[in-house]
Amino acid sequence: MNITAEPQVADLEAGLNHFNPDVRAHCLAELGELAELGAVDLAREADVANMHCHTFYSFNAYGYSPSALAWLARRRGFKLLGIVDFDVLDGVDEFLGACDEVGVRGSAGLETRVFVPEFATREINSPGEPGVCYHMGIGFTTSVIPSEATAILADLWRRSDHRNRAMVARINAYLAPVTVDYDEDVIPLTPASNATERHMLMAYTRAAERSQPDPAAFWAGKLDAPVEQVAELLRDLPRLHNLMRARLMKRGGVGYVQPGPDSFPSVEAFHRCIVQCGALPCAAWLDGTTTGEQAIGELLELLIAKGVVALNIIPDRNWNIADPAARRIKLANLYDVVRLARDLALPLNVGTELNSAGQRLIDDFGAAELAPVRGAFMDGAYFVYGHTILQRALDLGYESAWARIQLPSRRERNAFYTAVGRLVPPGRAGRSILGRLVTDMTPAEVLASVSI
Repeated sequence: MNITAEPQVADLEAGLNHFNPDVRAHCLAELGELAELGAVDLAREADVANMHCHTFYSFNAYGYSPSALAWLARRRGFKLLGIVDFDVLDGVDEFLGACDEVGVRGSAGLETRVFVPEFATREINSPGEPGVCYHMGIGFTTSVIPSEATAILADLWRRSDHRNRAMVARINAYLAPVTVDYDEDVIPLTPASNATERHMLMAYTRAAERSQPDPAAFWAGKLDAPVEQVAELLRDLPRLHNLMRARLMKRGGVGYVQPGPDSFPSVEAFHRCIVQCGALPCAAWLDGTTTGEQAIGELLELLIAKGVVALNIIPDRNWNIADPAARRIKLANLYDVVRLARDLALPLNVGTELNSAGQRLIDDFGAAELAPVRGAFMDGAYFVYGHTILQRALDLGYESAWARIQLPSRRERNAFYTAVGRLVPPGRAGRSILGRLVTDMTPAEVLASVSI
């Protein structure tokens, strides 16, 4: 890189995380022009993927916007990248547009929690909360969605907002005189009013810093921790926030309320929203150690009957573990669930989340532990990208009437969209190829056309 461009590039990359979308768009365009001129060091593209990255529209531990994540993938040479946000689709158009602009294969998703009455007595993937399940939709193509889906998403946001405000009220009562105003102290930390527990933690940390002569002593008393430990954690806020979250917001904490059947939407309602948007219902797997996930075959068969067509996995927490015994158990569980997903014709959506400090920007696809499953991970990434580009271009995605007629089995559809994802490049070149397609083509004709 021309050394004179380095400060400009750094400033533009910082601007990608500005809350003003116009600023982000300007910075991305400028970076694209510099890249075209050879003024930015770009890594060679590698056959790696991170299909589960939260943006700052829910919470990203590094502050990344949708545009920043697209640029990160281009700069680091990640072949495929997917965003996933809690309860909102605010970043979809920006992210997919940014991927087009910089030449990255992109996908977009939504995550929430649902209640599964058939597993009401069994913990699934939400620790300590029987029947409650983190659940996803992947392969969304726009933030502009049908009215019925809008109503369901609005309900998700209202539920989340109500839970957050009630939690703040309970924590305020416990932490007084350190209190926060949800509208004045928490919401401004977000670009679009979708606050999470981690935003609340930031607000409480700042409130204590403003009002307490000795914040370490204050937090030590409230968190029942040695003042020396808290003083150290104040120099490492992500670790302090982990302790605060555990003591204040999670089970046993003053802000926690045990959820029940009415706390979250049903699987069926969430699936209706996803399918109406042309996207794909996707189950989410933790690590196979809970009572619910020890019956993972039963759970996935149930969810498939309700419409699930894919499975999300966070690989790093299933093998990159210090304790050898835990590592052995969770790695075996990982291999088992990947085999089960293959047998059930469930493509995999894998990634690192990026909603907690220290999480990798990309999984270590070179790790020996991931060698047996790496192919399945990449197939899944190409699958959701293939669905996304055909749904965006011609409404010929996985859930379309065309796909159901032309490719009646899930296994047929999986193979087709994976092949499309492997054949069609991102950006301008991909748009040119997709422009040759028409809606009355057969799957074979589509594959032949995109192979030219």
